[in-house]
Amino acid sequence: MKTSYSALDTFKTCPRKYKYQEIDKIRTPKGIEAVFGTLVHGALKYMFEKNPLYPTLDEVLDFYRTKFEEKAEHAEMRRQEKKDAELKMYRETGEDMLRRFYMKNQPWNFNVIELEGRFSFELPDEKSGETHTLTGIIDRIDKNPDTGEYEIIDYKTGAKMPPQDKVNDHAQLGAYRLALALRWPHLDEGKIKTSLYFLRHGEKLTAKPRTDALAFTKSEFLKTIRDIEKRRENGDFPATPGPLCNWCGFRNICPMWSHEYKKAEEQSPDEETVAAAVRDFFEAGEKIKELEAQENNAKKIINAYMDKNELARVFGSYGYITRSMQERVSYDLPALKDVLLEAGVWNDILEPDSKKFAKIFPKLPPDIQSATEEKRVVKKWSMLKKTPKSQK
Repeated sequence: MKTSYSALDTFKTCPRKYKYQEIDKIRTPKGIEAVFGTLVHGALKYMFEKNPLYPTLDEVLDFYRTKFEEKAEHAEMRRQEKKDAELKMYRETGEDMLRRFYMKNQPWNFNVIELEGRFSFELPDEKSGETHTLTGIIDRIDKNPDTGEYEIIDYKTGAKMPPQDKVNDHAQLGAYRLALALRWPHLDEGKIKTSLYFLRHGEKLTAKPRTDALAFTKSEFLKTIRDIEKRRENGDFPATPGPLCNWCGFRNICPMWSHEYKKAEEQSPDEETVAAAVRDFFEAGEKIKELEAQENNAKKIINAYMDKNELARVFGSYGYITRSMQERVSYDLPALKDVLLEAGVWNDILEPDSKKFAKIFPKLPPDIQSATEEKRVVKKWSMLKKTPKSQK
């Protein structure tokens, strides 16, 4: 399989979007968010190109504005009536990010050896016997002439800045680190730094990779590729709704959203029945909430009356209610560990916990992860969850 980090990341975010994009090859117009990111990255590349001199801040901003006017007008807008205001907001946000970045990172202060460099490397899978190819583009590579250290920098235009531990195990940075190590095998792995630069915040976060970082990265990518190939056999690419759905170009065909896009003339005879069932589902939920609140209030009144009159049972026209005291005993097991170890029963009271195991799984060595994956059991069931429409 030939793939890229972005494709694998799309699969992990939403398998259905991956299928539409990478397998079915369905193309959708770029939204303004994607165009905005591309334009900012292009301006940063221009900023560090010495031809023969580095551009000034005004030249960088002019470059960005010109490209924005050329490209942004052709981007598909989510809300056409707000097009002008949205374009203005994105243009000004980009200008502000570039201005603050330039003042903090004058290009002549850095020894940049590559901009938007493409990479491609092979990933042999000993388990399946297949060899896969991973491709991508690295925004920027710097080299410190004094220490011989290389730094890979990836720009982020989004508003969210993750915690440090998420950066340490960031799959994209892992791919870049692996690409550089394979490109120049003579490099000391410890001389390769990877960083994410969050332009909206003006902050650069550098990863502190684990000791087996390269092996871990290979293992994670191969595990995702195996999952994709397995799903291709049975066509199981579920839609996974989330915040990014608002920017997805496949909403009109996605099983999570396509019903909302049905036109009146396309609706089947049972649409009215379904609409009524959806209404009943929401109304029933509201009635359940009201009844639960009513029940809790009744419990409070009854308990208070029983306490005041020292009663264990009260009667009414519908019957009677008896109150009994319940006890649930628990122990501070960590405090009792030494005693239980001495008695030889400590291991008897420890039970496997799947939730705890899921948390420690990413920290296990690749060979242990591979062995445990074979014992993985997946149970599926359907569940209906109500999400009211936002009130505007």
